Amino acid sequence: MLISLDDLRRLAIAHSLFAPTTLKRAVNRLGFVQADPIRAPARAQDLTLRHRVKGYRAGDLERRYRALEIEEDFFVNYGFLPRAVHGLMHPRAFAAPWSRARSRRAQALLDFVRERGAVHPREVDGHFSHGTVTNYWGGASSATTHLLDDMHYRGLLRVARRERGIRIYAPHEHAPAPTDAGAQEARIDALVDVVVRAYAPLPAASLSWLVRRLRLAAPQWHGELNSALQRARQRLSQSRVDGVDWYWPAEERLPREAPQEVVRLLAACDPVVWDGGRIEFCWG
Repeated sequence: MLISLDDLRRLAIAHSLFAPTTLKRAVNRLGFVQADPIRAPARAQDLTLRHRVKGYRAGDLERRYRALEIEEDFFVNYGFLPRAVHGLMHPRAFAAPWSRARSRRAQALLDFVRERGAVHPREVDGHFSHGTVTNYWGGASSATTHLLDDMHYRGLLRVARRERGIRIYAPHEHAPAPTDAGAQEARIDALVDVVVRAYAPLPAASLSWLVRRLRLAAPQWHGELNSALQRARQRLSQSRVDGVDWYWPAEERLPREAPQEVVRLLAACDPVVWDGGRIEFCWG
């Protein structure tokens, strides 16, 4: 069956800009909602969900966070994931362990959080006051806040909720990591499928980039991602269009009818437009 660029455009819109549904169903269907705190013109997660959730209002994701069975964490970027997807990435393992001093500080902080159940970073900083560090953006951040972020990424803490946009942390326990090679492979493939479900249809270069970026979601399986990419190429639906290989979920069929023409205000990281290469090729 010959596939055209128009077919890919219809598939991209039908796949991602589905009929508005409930908030929980929309997050589960997307698999991952990228977050961004910038509010001009609105936060990325709110802009993404307002097109896909009936009656969505800015902040609904945070307000209903605890009831949605979702987690905040780093996937291919930072954002919100269904708890089932979050569980696929943990427990994370790292080649470079913490220093003894940092491990002691982390253990003391974890004991503090466990004692209180959930804590605001200001409360932790007031108790420990570890000083300041240079953050990712080049500015100064509380060293305690930096350690909280690191412990969150390592899976020792989770975001229980937000208060006025500030993350409130709670202890987090994970099920043991799978030791069977087949079970590990199944988890990795499931994470790849989440990536594809979130961003399909994907040109080959974007699929490769996203799969390799899963090293940040599951660093313990960094060395297995090339094999996972090869398996994905074999099981996904694919077609070559104008010399470029495209991939999308195997169970998904190309829509026959053109989508209704609608003007939408999309976030830069919206699944429809996040990929500059795909925009240049597929949208023109």
